[in-house]
Amino acid sequence: MNLCDLKTIKNILGAFKVRLKKEYGQNFLTDRSVVEEIADNCCYDADSVILEVGPGIGVLTYELALRFKKVIALEIDDTLMPILNYTLGEFDNVEVLNQDVMKTDLDSLLAPYFESGKVSVCANLPYYITTPILMKILESRLPFETVTVMVQEEVADRLCAVAGKSDYGAITAVLGYYGTTEKLFSVPADRFVPAPKVNSAVVRITLHKVCPYHPKDEALMFRTIKAAFEQRRKTLSNALSNGFPELTKEQITQVIERCGHLADIRGEKLSTAQFCDLSDALYEILN
Repeated sequence: MNLCDLKTIKNILGAFKVRLKKEYGQNFLTDRSVVEEIADNCCYDADSVILEVGPGIGVLTYELALRFKKVIALEIDDTLMPILNYTLGEFDNVEVLNQDVMKTDLDSLLAPYFESGKVSVCANLPYYITTPILMKILESRLPFETVTVMVQEEVADRLCAVAGKSDYGAITAVLGYYGTTEKLFSVPADRFVPAPKVNSAVVRITLHKVCPYHPKDEALMFRTIKAAFEQRRKTLSNALSNGFPELTKEQITQVIERCGHLADIRGEKLSTAQFCDLSDALYEILN
């Protein structure tokens, strides 16, 4: 069964009387080479368990099941469950759950698999909820090996940006705290049905086994990053003045300069490590 064939997709949807739902951002890949490349690059160990978010009709799930020990797929759309039972029926290493990843207790779900081996994440994420899902996975603090996602290409460029570049932002600095992010390849819009209005790209985050950063107050570091980018056009000192109203402009300027930066530097120039140092300096004043 070729789940990337447009005629096959239409026949399956028609047979099960299922219509695609815009609210779930459902776009199915029609290029098998793209699906195979995602599956080939999402994980380093064939003995891994893969958590897939949003399997759709099982296009990527099928390839993952061929390559890895077990696949646990979370699908929010209950109308797709009969289709997934049909398209993945030949596999005994696939478990499909009708659940919303944002409401799923990932710790409870995956605890047995973390105890016995490696677990990675692979997903073709809906554009409208990319960042919330990514942050839910990362903030769970579960020991995932990698997180591989297909997202809007503009978002992919932002996730993988280097400090100092125009597309570098708060999400980039935060991701740097959790792991190393790389853009694997681009996927044109015409490789999907229905075709989205923009191109996509596949990004892989390799999580730190041991975090290289040790902020004195982790929440304060994230607050510092958020404040630095809430008003991108402002200098870092002005942005932090708005984000830390309990401090004077003079105190903030002194902190920035103490960390080795010019007072008029902008937040997009600072790496994750530099934000860690900056938040530690703020911690000293606040405490």
